[in-house]
Amino acid sequence: MNKLIAILDDEADITELVALHLSGNGFTVKEFHDPRDFLKFLKKQIPALIILDLMLPGTSGLEICKFLKQEQRYASIPVIMLTAKAGETDKILGLELGADDYITKPFSPRELVARVKVALRRKEEPEFKNTGAGDDITIDRQRFEVMVEGKRVELTTTEFKILELLASKKGIVFSRDTILNTLWGEDKIVVDRTIDVHVRHLREKLKGAGKLIKNVRGMGYKLDA
Repeated sequence: MNKLIAILDDEADITELVALHLSGNGFTVKEFHDPRDFLKFLKKQIPALIILDLMLPGTSGLEICKFLKQEQRYASIPVIMLTAKAGETDKILGLELGADDYITKPFSPRELVARVKVALRRKEEPEFKNTGAGDDITIDRQRFEVMVEGKRVELTTTEFKILELLASKKGIVFSRDTILNTLWGEDKIVVDRTIDVHVRHLREKLKGAGKLIKNVRGMGYKLDA
């Protein structure tokens, strides 16, 4: 598996700290302090995961995340936002733009490494046959693809995993806590509302087929059988 992690943060001490701990866990790390250098690098090499600061010179991490998730070549790369912005609005906006995780500074390097491992583990591709999620949706886990009425839909890693989970038992309600535990396990430090954000974004991307994902009030979500 590709173990190259790209870090974009304008604070050199932060990138050095993160690189030190990731390298100690067997990862190869590329550090960037300027968004322009980072974008040039992406044209040549695709990292396994990106750690992204929000406050950057000349642009914002949110704009870069939005760009990544809109480009087919980069959309499936997990993005972890690492930022001093701890407000709920910033977190929700980051998740809505497609970030897979959100960590605030000051942070625990060991926790960051754990979250990187979880994000990469969710992206691993075990072999199994295509799974039909409904009349309009088909999931191909090996290719990390979702097709709606024959057209490919670009999803983030988290959106894909939520859809895959709901499709694994069509008609069965999954509570928000069950979804959180399945996606993040013991490493999760997120709230139930995070799932609502991801599901809303997922429905929007699925367009008409998004109606198959039902919100069962007070319980959670299910995919119509």
